[in-house]
Amino acid sequence: MRGIFWTGLAAASMCAATLGMPRAAHGNVIGMNVIAKPVTRERIAALPRKEQKAWLAYLERSEKQKEVDKQTLHDEQTAAGNTNPKHAPMGRGAYALRIEHPAEWYASADAVQAAHNVISYQVADGGWSKNIDMMSHPRAPGDLYDADNLNRFPDLADFDKPVDPNWHYIATLDNDATWMQIRFLARVATALDAAHRDADAAPIRASVVRGIEYLLNSQYPNGGWPQVWPLEGGYHDAITINDDAMTHAVEILHDVATGAADYAFVPRSLVRRARPAAQRGIECLLKLQIVENGAKTAWAQQYDALNLEPTSARNYEMAALTSDESYEIVHFFMQLRNPTPEEIAAVNDAAAWIRKVEIRGYRFGSGDFRADRSSPEGRKLVAVEGAGPIWSRYYQIGTDKPIFGDRDKTIHDDVNDLSRERRNGYSWYNTGGIEVLSQYTTWTQAHPTTVHVD
Repeated sequence: MRGIFWTGLAAASMCAATLGMPRAAHGNVIGMNVIAKPVTRERIAALPRKEQKAWLAYLERSEKQKEVDKQTLHDEQTAAGNTNPKHAPMGRGAYALRIEHPAEWYASADAVQAAHNVISYQVADGGWSKNIDMMSHPRAPGDLYDADNLNRFPDLADFDKPVDPNWHYIATLDNDATWMQIRFLARVATALDAAHRDADAAPIRASVVRGIEYLLNSQYPNGGWPQVWPLEGGYHDAITINDDAMTHAVEILHDVATGAADYAFVPRSLVRRARPAAQRGIECLLKLQIVENGAKTAWAQQYDALNLEPTSARNYEMAALTSDESYEIVHFFMQLRNPTPEEIAAVNDAAAWIRKVEIRGYRFGSGDFRADRSSPEGRKLVAVEGAGPIWSRYYQIGTDKPIFGDRDKTIHDDVNDLSRERRNGYSWYNTGGIEVLSQYTTWTQAHPTTVHVD
């Protein structure tokens, strides 16, 4: 089943050669990327009848919420007299919230100000947009929820061309958005509660609750999450593992459901909803682990929401096994206190695959990224004795061969064949497997029935 995509690629490549179609000028092409399908009523109608009701209800909820979000912004603009709304300031966004401060900082004036800034960017649906500098100042009433995230490339057939340029990535799990804001605000609220500052904590607690409700409302009937909700269309409707989006959504709900310290204030009614939602998410992750030749391996970067087949995202992000996001899923399962046999097996199988596909004797780039970017050749994969291990971002499903996508939708089996812009502009290799395999070695001590990966 998982090989259908690559059969199509092979056929497309052969067809292109047969018909004399032009190939990319920058190296051998092994296939062409195929655009992902959105969630639509027409596609839902093709599902088994017993599944259609839940999906139609989901789609209707999404559409109604988008109307509410737009109307809320319009009403705010009218009330504020804001006739020239500005985009949010572009910045590292949720990455700034990753900083681990001392425990006492979260009750400080700086933390409270940062929390109020973050809340000001929260959409009516409870989520947040991405790539916003939320630390410098709050959003002005009536200003837009989002930074200007439009793709700057002119191709009208680009997979990243939004359905509505004026409503793009408004609330999303992409680039650490939403889940990171929830986690940060929960820490601040918990610190303020511990300091008996209920009045200061109350609006922050309320924002966290709205964020958790966003995760619950945006979860698909099959347990997955789209990249953007309310649904935007295009690849944004796919179940998104990319940027650990779904993994962190499950993680937040699991923490809420199990009474993690930072979520002790969450209402019991919401905890009761989070418990089955987290479980559905875990079951979906287990189901999405890709099987090759009878053995479970790792995960794809995104999946079609309705048929659960691996699918594409941007032009250069094809349906493939992905190492980077698989690490985070393995890490999540290894953090579970009492993993089920299925969860233990998922970790074992993924660890074996990670070890199997490691690459030794090569280095990507010189090690000086800025120098590589300014050089005429850019970053390239070079043979270096004793180097590694490194891992490719993508591996072809069925063969485990590293593959690479270019902006013109061509797919290659050699990163050095890519255009300079894409070689420099994407993380084609990583070293994350070193850490996850080290953690796995420790994890096996608590789970001695596992098969150790040397």
